[in-house]
Amino acid sequence: MTIRLYDTNARQVRDFVPLTPGCVSIYLCGATVQAAPHIGHIRSGLNFDIMRRWFRYRGYDVTFVRNVTDIDDKIIKKAAEQDRPWWSIGYENERAFTHGYDVLGCLPPSYEPRATGHVPEMIEMMRGLIERGHAYEADGNVYFDVRSFPDYLELSNQELDNLRQPEGEGETGKRDPRDFAMWKAAKPGEPSWETPWGRGRPGWHLECSAMAHKYLGTVFDIHGGGIDLIFPHHENEIAQAKAYGDEFARYWVHNAWVTIAGEKMAKSLGNSVLVSEMVRRWRPIVLRYYLGTPHYRSMIEYSEEALREAESGFARIEGFAQRVVEMAGPVEPAAEVPPAFAEAMDDDMGVPQALAVVHTTVRQGNSALTADDKEMAVARLAEVRAMLGVLGLDPLDPHWSASEGGDDLHGVVDSLVRLVLEQRQSARSRKDYATADAIRDQLVQSGLEIEDTPTGSRWTLRG
Repeated sequence: MTIRLYDTNARQVRDFVPLTPGCVSIYLCGATVQAAPHIGHIRSGLNFDIMRRWFRYRGYDVTFVRNVTDIDDKIIKKAAEQDRPWWSIGYENERAFTHGYDVLGCLPPSYEPRATGHVPEMIEMMRGLIERGHAYEADGNVYFDVRSFPDYLELSNQELDNLRQPEGEGETGKRDPRDFAMWKAAKPGEPSWETPWGRGRPGWHLECSAMAHKYLGTVFDIHGGGIDLIFPHHENEIAQAKAYGDEFARYWVHNAWVTIAGEKMAKSLGNSVLVSEMVRRWRPIVLRYYLGTPHYRSMIEYSEEALREAESGFARIEGFAQRVVEMAGPVEPAAEVPPAFAEAMDDDMGVPQALAVVHTTVRQGNSALTADDKEMAVARLAEVRAMLGVLGLDPLDPHWSASEGGDDLHGVVDSLVRLVLEQRQSARSRKDYATADAIRDQLVQSGLEIEDTPTGSRWTLRG
């Protein structure tokens, strides 16, 4: 029952040993809310939602913190471009992210702190770092002195002398160009807060160090985020927190990107695919299957073909579940997942291997249906529901029927196909079998599988 995780800092898979037995604390870098989320953003939330669910299945009490960065250079720039208050940009997009997480079945975090609500904690951390000789004020900015922290860059495995720290606008007075800003001096027309060093606003990195300290204490189990955050964000978080006196995160876990034509999906590159658009074209549960079932450390190359394959793969699971329920009535999830599934999940959240167990169990269940073995079919569905519950993909979970109403594309298609099937049934009732067969043939040519059952006809996509 030992869970193993790939620790970016150790560069190897390690046994997970919790700080407090039976408990696990996770801090995930959440959204910077300058724009609505694309599927690359939501992938991180999905990956850590699955991790959280697996820890919970294994009996852990999970504290999960996912922050919101609601003050940032990009947010301020967007506000100026649109002639809107900066906070309205942040709030609008924060709601879009929340909807994206919710519609794809992510559990709400234990805490979801906003950066702007934690300025006092940031001031306190800066004060302590200045007193310890790790930070200094210059021209109203507060910088971290990277040479004062000997372990700087251990996470990203870089050499300080070769480092080029991203330079921010207005960051004047640095002792070393590689020092990074924790606090930025106020500019005319920009939001600002009062501090002992003058008015200004937070730097990105300081926010997470301060919020992790407040909600999880001086040391916690797991810090997560995308691989693009390893440097500079996570590297700078570590420097601030440890120089302040915190032990900070004991494991560092990073998910890979969603890419298009080999490039990271990003708004700045103009290649992002918004979640709001995707859930109108694809069922949310299919999108979760597509984004959540590759290994979290593997890149996902976005394509319509890959989504169609995911849709077909999930349809096979869903079709089995529907057939068993039609035959036997409601089936509750099993109390435990199969050992092979558990073994895969314990091994660095091996979802692809775990999903293979799901599909094997579905095939066994379909064989039982063919043999009219009701008891075996029900047992296999109970196992499938237990496994899919861990992955947040149980098609019989009421969440999905609530989230997949008629306002998405699948709902529209379902309504239209049902209308056609009613016409086919009317033809059969009139003994007009030629028309009924022609309707069925046309649906099959359109890529649908039609199955006649004692309770009526139903359709699925052909796999």
